[in-house]
Amino acid sequence: MKIWFPKQTRRRWYLMTGVAMLAGTALALNEPSPGGSPAQSASPTANPKLTLRVDEAPLVRNATNSYAPIVEKVSPSVVRIAVTAEGPANQMSQSELDFFRRFFGQGGPFSRGMPGGEREHALGSGVIVSPDGYVVTNNHVVQNAHDIEVSLNDGRTLAAKVIGTDPQTDVALIKINAQNLPFLTLADSDKVEVGDSVLAVGNPFGIGQTVTRGIVSAMNRATSGENDEDFIQTDAAINPGNSGGALVDSEGRLVGINSAILSRSGGNQGIGFAVPSNLVRWVADSILKNGRVQRGLLGVSIQDLTPELAQALKLNRTSGALVADVSPGSPAEAAGIKNGDVIVKFGDRPVETANQLKLRVAETPPGTAVPLTIDRNGETKDVNVTIKERSGDRLARNDNDQTPGDKQNDTLNGVAVSNLDNQARTELRIPAAIQGALITEVDQNSPAYDAGLRPGDVITEINHHPVRNADDAVNLTQRPAGGQTLVKVWSHGGSRYVAVNEGGES
Repeated sequence: MKIWFPKQTRRRWYLMTGVAMLAGTALALNEPSPGGSPAQSASPTANPKLTLRVDEAPLVRNATNSYAPIVEKVSPSVVRIAVTAEGPANQMSQSELDFFRRFFGQGGPFSRGMPGGEREHALGSGVIVSPDGYVVTNNHVVQNAHDIEVSLNDGRTLAAKVIGTDPQTDVALIKINAQNLPFLTLADSDKVEVGDSVLAVGNPFGIGQTVTRGIVSAMNRATSGENDEDFIQTDAAINPGNSGGALVDSEGRLVGINSAILSRSGGNQGIGFAVPSNLVRWVADSILKNGRVQRGLLGVSIQDLTPELAQALKLNRTSGALVADVSPGSPAEAAGIKNGDVIVKFGDRPVETANQLKLRVAETPPGTAVPLTIDRNGETKDVNVTIKERSGDRLARNDNDQTPGDKQNDTLNGVAVSNLDNQARTELRIPAAIQGALITEVDQNSPAYDAGLRPGDVITEINHHPVRNADDAVNLTQRPAGGQTLVKVWSHGGSRYVAVNEGGES
């Protein structure tokens, strides 16, 4: 392999080498020969001798100086996956292409789209999780695959078939026809902590199995509010081809499936994401039991409870999932959950964020009765809800990504509103059931803009008072209590709350 340096760097490297060579020459010229002056040459009969001390004892390996025992245990269970996909069947949306380009880079297999009539080839990794040939990998590795070949660590290459895929978590389960295979044990990823040592094992760039080391950098990462994401973040080097490979702990147990990286170049920059093993286990079990992934439905739109929203809602907490909307006929409505409630406990586990609740509801089997604890106006209340099955979109939409900006610092100055008429409803596709004041303009220098209000949003409540038209909106914002206004708006993503300060103390 040749490594080319930029001219300036190469010149500097040459200079440093030159200095070392000159220094060595000076030492040789000035070293006096035994029994004589520097000008005298050595005796012709004097033969130089070099004695090297050799220690052939094997390295005593332990957790502080080597990961070789873990690699030896793990590597037979990590496989190389080669996929051939039909071009026309593998057409992707722009958002999907953008997602995978983040992993593969602009020069990867998704850089040119999927031309019709051509077959696309891609490489990835997978992990054997049972002795009879079940392999977990990423959905995007095997999506719309025509042929799949799995190369084992012992040199065998076997055909594989897809058992099931789940785009929402980017997990897929495939199977090869083999027995007595080495497989990895899954760890409880809920017990993984930031700072734990991890190894990433996979087949980057198709060059062969590679192991990199790092730590868990963060937990519960989500790259968007659309998919069911709860990534483990790691700084272990992950590159194209590692997708679907193993992230293991210091005991060689599977803690995650490497899925994506954040990169400007397409290569590793120290921010990689893995699907937690508990999420992988749930997807695989659901596929095997039901032939598909069954998701629970609560029937609410939720968002994170920020300090600004907590102040506006007069709550003494900043953790939990704020209910922005309750779907009619949903389990949440039947349980008595209302807009503005904060769900702080689901089952016997506390709820810290909206995304956390979203995943826990999704993983709950339909028909399960679950106790919930909610905070309503500063008072906690226990309710019981029976989870239904999510049929189409999602259980509880996480609306945090719909509120740009974190600066929620003033009130509705700079916001223009109008009544909702038939023309506006038609052009903006606003359902007839939505009543309120249509935002037509928002000053980009206003605190309302910083808080996330945008033209096209419909204000449906202000400080818990319903808004029927533009006059209601104007009247309810003339004297905001405490210099702060709590606004509930509807947009095409659903309903959400926004706290806007008038400029007083927060």
